[in-house]
Amino acid sequence: MSNQNFKSKIVSVSDASEIVKQWQQDGEKVVFTNGCFDIVHRGHVEYLSKAAEKGNRLVLGLNTDESVQRIKGPTRPIVDEESRAIVLAALEFIDMVVFFNEDTPYDLIKAVQPDVLVKGADYNVEDIVGYDIVVGRGGKVETISFVDGFSTSNIIDKIAGEVKK
Repeated sequence: MSNQNFKSKIVSVSDASEIVKQWQQDGEKVVFTNGCFDIVHRGHVEYLSKAAEKGNRLVLGLNTDESVQRIKGPTRPIVDEESRAIVLAALEFIDMVVFFNEDTPYDLIKAVQPDVLVKGADYNVEDIVGYDIVVGRGGKVETISFVDGFSTSNIIDKIAGEVKK
């Protein structure tokens, strides 16, 4: 893969739907997860790597800047959506990055129809957005534990000089 080919992993919802259908027809298990991934850090990378291990292809739903602001507040995101997408697409275990502007990825999950849906262990499986879609088509919904001590909020606090000892 050339240095710029990872940008081709950033696709529209309609392209994502078609590509995933092809992967599934080829017998590949497609995993989906989502998030803001503002200031990508070790915790994000380890979480995404574990998610990728749940199947053959990993699709990442990425909140747009507008949706991050609605969820996290007016000072976020720190890193713009295009930059976040490029950094994430450069990770070899991520096969696709798709933006979504809604507060939840429900419509994106409906369009992509993954085989496995993954979120952090701070969620109850039955409460994960898209559970009904994935389980309804015979797929699995799973959680992954976070790496302690790594969060974007901690990084922001540290930069602001507010590290708690």
